[in-house]
Amino acid sequence: MVSLSSAESAAQGSRSGKPTVVLVHGAWADASSWNEVIERLQEEGYTVRAVANPLRSLSGDAAYVKAILDTLTGPIVLVGHSYGGAVISNAATGSPNVKALVYVDAFAPDTGESATALAGPDSALSVDPTTIFDFVPATLPPTADTDIYLKKSTVFASFANGLSADDKAVLSASQRPATVGALNEPSGTPAWQTIPSWYLLGTEDKIIPPSVQRFMAERAGSTITEFDEGHVGLMTDPKTVIRVIESAAKSIR
Repeated sequence: MVSLSSAESAAQGSRSGKPTVVLVHGAWADASSWNEVIERLQEEGYTVRAVANPLRSLSGDAAYVKAILDTLTGPIVLVGHSYGGAVISNAATGSPNVKALVYVDAFAPDTGESATALAGPDSALSVDPTTIFDFVPATLPPTADTDIYLKKSTVFASFANGLSADDKAVLSASQRPATVGALNEPSGTPAWQTIPSWYLLGTEDKIIPPSVQRFMAERAGSTITEFDEGHVGLMTDPKTVIRVIESAAKSIR
């Protein structure tokens, strides 16, 4: 999506006077979930990196993102969707160039918390896992290394509300799995304790209930914006996502 090398990309961002925007997708998605956000940010003159989140373990995923951050120069706005929020919370810790965090329908865990535990009892995922997930390998009980895919019915009913039936079908077919371990691994010290944050809260989210999102956002001291979208609001309302990212970017001096 970004054809420039890291060095060229950073230099371009420096010349534009705007921070680099780094986007981190969540589970059951890939970097293409940011496509419309990327295109519009680039039109506004931002240098954008959409990271391929490995989805293997929280600590490993965060280390991978941090390694990418370390190749960039100049200020960075680090954005995470869903499980990607847990990743950026860990990846930005100790990364001096990250000046703002943006959470989009995302987990913002504190030390010792996992994504699964934070989702809470009202999440559409807090039911018998065999009714909403497909496990690879199929051997039960799953291990930490077992891949989790959403059943098509889960994508249609809960995960991708707001998308058309055709787009839901594509998302279901192209999803990338997270491991059981990644979604259950406790967070380290979160970067939101020291880095300013913005939170875009989806009031129709069935995966991370709005009450859970508000709790995490308020605890982090985030600037909160609500939009009437489901869990994939980055795809159903990219304009609002961009507006929040730009607010975070403009706060950097």
